[in-house]
Amino acid sequence: MIILGIILLVIGLVAGIAILWTIGCVLLVIGAVLWVLGSLGHAVRGRRHYW
Repeated sequence: MIILGIILLVIGLVAGIAILWTIGCVLLVIGAVLWVLGSLGHAVRGRRHYW
């Protein structure tokens, strides 16, 4: 999810499409939060690790 967010950020920035840039930011933040929760050992939706 983090990688997809970065890709959408770059495409949105280069192409000048604001909605892609916004979706990229949201995916980047959600991916980072899930990554941190998974690394701390908290179960995320029944999974011990979030890949």
